[in-house]
Amino acid sequence: MDRNTIIGFGLLAALFFGYFYYTRQGQLALEKQKVHIQDSLNKLKPQIDTTLHIATKVSDSKKTSAFSAIKQDTTGKEQMVTLENKVLKITFTNKGGQPKIIELKNFKTFNGNPLILEDGTFNNISYAINTGNNQTAQTSELLFTPSLIQKSADGSETISFSLQTVNGETIEHQYIIKPDDYMIDFNIKFTGADKLVTQNKLNLIWQAKADKQEKDISWEIQQSHISFVDNGEYDFEHLIAGKTDDKKFEKPVDWIALNQQFFAASIVAKNKFTDGEIKWDVPKDTSLHVIGEATANLRLDVPAGANSVIPLQLLYGPSNYKILKSYGNQMYNMVPLGSGILAFVKYINRGFIMPVFNFLSSKIASYGLVIALLTIIIRLLISPLTYQSYLSGAKMKLLKPELEVLKTKFKDDKQAFGMEQMKLYKSAGVNPLGGCIPAVFQIPIFFALYDFFNSNIALRQQSFWWAKDLSTYDSIYNLPFSIPFYGNHISLFTITAAITSMLISLYGMSNMQDNSNPVMKYLPFIFPVVLIGVFNRMPAALTWYYTVSNTITLLIQLVIQKYIIDHDKILAKLQENKKKPASQSKWQERITAMQESNEKLKSMKQKTDSTRKKSK
Repeated sequence: MDRNTIIGFGLLAALFFGYFYYTRQGQLALEKQKVHIQDSLNKLKPQIDTTLHIATKVSDSKKTSAFSAIKQDTTGKEQMVTLENKVLKITFTNKGGQPKIIELKNFKTFNGNPLILEDGTFNNISYAINTGNNQTAQTSELLFTPSLIQKSADGSETISFSLQTVNGETIEHQYIIKPDDYMIDFNIKFTGADKLVTQNKLNLIWQAKADKQEKDISWEIQQSHISFVDNGEYDFEHLIAGKTDDKKFEKPVDWIALNQQFFAASIVAKNKFTDGEIKWDVPKDTSLHVIGEATANLRLDVPAGANSVIPLQLLYGPSNYKILKSYGNQMYNMVPLGSGILAFVKYINRGFIMPVFNFLSSKIASYGLVIALLTIIIRLLISPLTYQSYLSGAKMKLLKPELEVLKTKFKDDKQAFGMEQMKLYKSAGVNPLGGCIPAVFQIPIFFALYDFFNSNIALRQQSFWWAKDLSTYDSIYNLPFSIPFYGNHISLFTITAAITSMLISLYGMSNMQDNSNPVMKYLPFIFPVVLIGVFNRMPAALTWYYTVSNTITLLIQLVIQKYIIDHDKILAKLQENKKKPASQSKWQERITAMQESNEKLKSMKQKTDSTRKKSK
């Protein structure tokens, strides 16, 4: 490893920290951009806020008047009906004819409790209907009548909640639950739609809340988003702790979702929402255990005619790439495998890393071993780049004595030294960037794996050695206090990653052709210290990967330097190259011509200055 390789390693570190800085600055910029002109906010907020607290300010007498035209459930009280398939347990309420409590049966919270995605305290689906005499009522306030559960031959179960007016118009909420699916078909059926809604427009209110499911709520918030497909394009907005924000849609929307780190709640319009807006709030107080609350006001076209159906869907499930991709509506993009300036790395994840990981995990039970094997495969694939980097370093080191002679000869004349240095490299057939370029080519893999391990739900609650959950940080000791830039726990995999990183740098320093630069001397210690601070809260899968990768890199260095690279043979080749006639590309010819021109100008200036001194 030579100086260029060390520079490449430093560049990798700089890009990594630059990525965090860019992401943070992007979030702050988005926050500023999303703050509309105050007049616009004043117009928007009342529309959402009134839906958030559905008709709470309406007096009982007015409610009674508005509801008098509706034939509600004869029991006169809220009733619960529970349906289950292999993956979901859904408790419906006849109040509003909607899901109230959603449990994901195949998952648990970080502390082993049942994973309740929606608990009924905030989630809501509602819309206004006409009840006569210029009055309206929100469906979430009305008691629907539940039907008997119907079972189909394919194992699907259907339940309906119906409502009728005194004039004979009807509303039906039909839910179809498939045997092994997180997506629920939700159909709103109208008889007499022209009487129930105005101008064939339905203003649908959708509310969802994301509660803490993982160990580190601050990290969970950072990995959570408001996601949507707007005008056919997927996009998302970050959730930021302590912030309230909103997004307005002026073009058709396919679906909208509140997706936290590993789970999502979403509403889908098969015929698209025409427009709308969504507002979300993230509490600053993390002790509330709330990731975020979202309220959307979405508009739909109601098909013309007395009888009409609005086909919707509801998703309550994991952010699993394979499952989400099966729905064919871009929901797989909710799994953050690469975004922003590094969006291209998602293709590395989807095309290579994910298929290899899935194959290995189908054969091996331990995910820690899967990650180790994945690391070995990646290192083998990039080994030609690694070899070229070390070979370039060996060549540069062998030329060090000749470079020292040039330094002594030209002393403070850096321009002349640079010209002769380039001539030496050219004649010897050495690329001075040969050690740096291979390291730069590995940067996309670095960031691809960073996103992959942060978003891979398969690692959730999978243990390996002392790490109880590879999807979050491993902790061998919880501190009674928090250290700035570090945290309140000690991650052992982070420490092993930092130590192995430092060993690589120290070994590289011992083999550098030029270690006189004091900055380069301290680099092996600076990066590992910074790495400990940044990686201490990262998933154990990521820090375990870096530990394995660094160990392999160190072994490869030792093997290549001691047993593969023949320094005598390389030196002989360099001397042989010097005897060959030098050939230059047009670009090199131009550079040489410019350098020679500069030398002539410099010589002429020196002669002029000398003549002037003599004349004086």
